Amino acid sequence: MNPHFPAFKRIITNPVLFKFFVFQKLSAAFWAGLSMAHFDEESCGVRVKLSWFNQNPFRSMYFAVEAMAAEMSCGMLAFGQVYKRQPAVSMLVEKLEAKFVKKATGVIIFTCADGLAFQQAVNDALENKEGSKLLSTSIGKNQAGEVVAEFHFTWTFKAKKL
Repeated sequence: MNPHFPAFKRIITNPVLFKFFVFQKLSAAFWAGLSMAHFDEESCGVRVKLSWFNQNPFRSMYFAVEAMAAEMSCGMLAFGQVYKRQPAVSMLVEKLEAKFVKKATGVIIFTCADGLAFQQAVNDALENKEGSKLLSTSIGKNQAGEVVAEFHFTWTFKAKKL
């Protein structure tokens, strides 16, 4: 595990520091109303509530807002593993696949449970010049526990100086 992960976790789990972090680094997520439902070494949940700002003309959540919340649930786990690493590790989404199952209304929580896989992918990237790839999944569920969307992200990691 990244030795700096606990410091990153303190930022992400503190509501004030999280809002500042998101406003500074991911301003669209700030304005869309994304918030942290839970965050640890193994999983991350991102909450988004339907509002006038993030809805489409059909009174459901705009698909891009769902994608943003899904990416953040995976991306926070990835960022936690590259945070302050030496040598630095770059991360990038290479591919995205989505399946929309049900109309997204109310509060939706997107959860990614690939934290240990992200840890291994970053470690692999630090061990070889070619870097590494990881397919991660984020599942969005409504308040009734019904799946509304599934996202699959292919992440790439590469050490900047090896």
